[in-house]
Amino acid sequence: MDGSMNLGGSFTFPGTEMTVNRMGYGAMQLAGPHVFGPPRDRDLAVAVLREAVEAGVNHIDTSDFYGPHVTNQIIKEALHPYRDGLVIVTKVGAKRAADKSWPHARSRQEVIDAVHDNLRNLALDKLDVVNLRVGGIMGPEEGSIEEPMTALAELKQQGLIRHLGLSNVSPTQLAEALAIAEIVCIQNLYNVAHRSDDGFVTDLAKQGIAYVPFFPLGGFTPLQSSILDAAAASLGATPMQVALAWLLQRSQNMLLIPGTSSLEHLRENLKAASLRIPAEILADLDSIGAGQKR
Repeated sequence: MDGSMNLGGSFTFPGTEMTVNRMGYGAMQLAGPHVFGPPRDRDLAVAVLREAVEAGVNHIDTSDFYGPHVTNQIIKEALHPYRDGLVIVTKVGAKRAADKSWPHARSRQEVIDAVHDNLRNLALDKLDVVNLRVGGIMGPEEGSIEEPMTALAELKQQGLIRHLGLSNVSPTQLAEALAIAEIVCIQNLYNVAHRSDDGFVTDLAKQGIAYVPFFPLGGFTPLQSSILDAAAASLGATPMQVALAWLLQRSQNMLLIPGTSSLEHLRENLKAASLRIPAEILADLDSIGAGQKR
């Protein structure tokens, strides 16, 4: 594999010089089971990261609360010193408890501590993008985000962060954040079967803000649909490749971060960026999430 691979075209984050290939990589699955503790095979985790970057991936999504600390330490082992143009996007706003739960960590001090944890474990002196994670596991929860956003804006002014984004947020929370600082990306739950953010995706595209869907393949329970299966069979692809290709064709501001700890699945995911879905099959796929749009 080499960097000449088609990875879905490129996207430039608004107001920045950061341009990334639209097919990226999410590091969450590099940690142990349930995103907790070390991986079963650390050497394989390192190999997956290195192959992704060699294939042209230049957008890696991570967080120091994956593990905790595990994925960032593996990224550092695999890729540091980082090549020019590699954009590492991390997130704060949660932590991992001993019972493997994901409690909020959005106080001013928790946000400051989390940014420094990410800097230390990634061996960076400045983070490319920091997303503030706001809602629950599966979606936004309304409420003010002024305190953590203000803390992040101050850290940006101090030179520790280049750009800011949001994860698991509503349009109302985006508006509140924009009154505090510039936002370059939104990371919310979205895939061919979960379409409640359809209007949000379209509005963000008009603003030039990236939309980064998490759980693009359904999450810990993969997408299952006879329509998806039929589309895959007709295109000579896997259902997961079709689900990824559908996202890339959905909107030009869509950046993908499918995660895997398998070299085989990594290669499969990257090939999805070259898959074109004809209009009639797109219409069939759109029917999977019909009724969820807003």
